[in-house]
Amino acid sequence: MATLRFDFYYSFRSPYSYLATSQIAALLARWDAAADIRVVRPIAVRIPGFFKQVNPLWPPYLMRDTHRIGERLGVPYAWPRPDPIVMNIATGDVPEDQPYIMRASRLGAAAVEAGRGMEFLSEVGGLIWSGRTPGWNEGDHIARAIAAAGLDPQALEAKAASDAERLDAQIARHEADQVTAGHWGVPLFVFEGEPFFGQDRIEDLVWRMRQRGLQAR
Repeated sequence: MATLRFDFYYSFRSPYSYLATSQIAALLARWDAAADIRVVRPIAVRIPGFFKQVNPLWPPYLMRDTHRIGERLGVPYAWPRPDPIVMNIATGDVPEDQPYIMRASRLGAAAVEAGRGMEFLSEVGGLIWSGRTPGWNEGDHIARAIAAAGLDPQALEAKAASDAERLDAQIARHEADQVTAGHWGVPLFVFEGEPFFGQDRIEDLVWRMRQRGLQAR
């Protein structure tokens, strides 16, 4: 039986994407499956004015919910400092220039091409979201996380910079493919054209793949 593959759409500004990563790593360790990681930009960048229209009850609920999930999973979690998105929280304004999220997204896309996508999500996603490293974007923090993922930090940074236009186009294609698959949010998992949205749908993803012959390792 061939290894079953699914797409894993991920944003570096999504706490739910971060909280899904360890669960997907466990899935891949247990089952004969492979995740094709598709880095996308966060919805704050993709949809202008998104946070000007969102229900005001949503942000505080998100904070409560994500902390609760992290506690249940035993995953260290805190809102990043700095936020991967540069924005005015009070007004919802999101400037066009987004150095943090675009750097992380391009590095992530380049890491996927280098065959170390899940390792990069685990290490760099953990750097951003674990709460262990305030100022995660400063000094050599990212370089150390890249090295922990099994990649050369200087080479990956150089590739992300020199191939920025191509990587941005690839990320844009992932966003279009995500919508075509039937959803706009992350984390999104797509198996045989069927979308599973949210870190709380991973069990459903496994259930469907087992119907298609998914085998334990």
